[in-house]
Amino acid sequence: MARVFVTGSSTGLGLMAGELLTEQGHRVVLHARNAARADDARRALPQAEAVVVGDLSTVAGARGVAEQANALGRFDAVIHNAGVGYRESLPTSAEGGLPLTFAVNVLAPYVLTALIERPDRLVYLSSGMHRGANVRLDDPTWAKRAWSAAEAYGESKFFDVLIAFAVARRWPNVLSNALEPGWVATRMGGAGAPDDLDQAHRTQVWLAVSDDPEARVTGAYFRYKRPRAPDPRTASAEWQDRLIAECERLSGVTLPG
Repeated sequence: MARVFVTGSSTGLGLMAGELLTEQGHRVVLHARNAARADDARRALPQAEAVVVGDLSTVAGARGVAEQANALGRFDAVIHNAGVGYRESLPTSAEGGLPLTFAVNVLAPYVLTALIERPDRLVYLSSGMHRGANVRLDDPTWAKRAWSAAEAYGESKFFDVLIAFAVARRWPNVLSNALEPGWVATRMGGAGAPDDLDQAHRTQVWLAVSDDPEARVTGAYFRYKRPRAPDPRTASAEWQDRLIAECERLSGVTLPG
């Protein structure tokens, strides 16, 4: 059985993934933003091996999460589930004035990928909204543009695919993939979301632990366990490398070769 770390797992899809993993007999470590949420996660899933606590909106917080995760020992898989949504009418600032959307959805998974002991599998959550993003690699932190919450969210999920594919290129011994869970009725998605909530977390778990040949690939994009074509721009090695370089500049953390 596998040992899996799931970020952003005190509630929502992350917690659902943790529950499914434990049902399947896997060992799970959850993550919560603060102590109160960690207590909620322990009550919700007492079978979890541990709950790591840290605010992923700051580089220091992401570093702390990586340090706690490494102290628990190596994982077979890491699921980068943590994320924030698309409803901010004004950009909420994180550390260094970065938009919270970029800090949590992009910079945090980059830092965790670079600092957590390398697992066998990495899973990154994207969104179908990445296809409509007007991507600006010259302005990933929205310093030059008028703010649009939906655009910023879609762009951040485009960047998550770039990170997944960049890692797949750089680390051939790691299975690194991205997925979209669908528009589902979580706190982020809203009560009226039309897609199947019961399916939303299953692709995460499948990519993290399954021995199915279809899950043992790298540099691929999925929806409901099915391969799906992402925005074709995500295949650009130049774009992948430009984003990695920008994340390194902003975080001071280097992605090992």
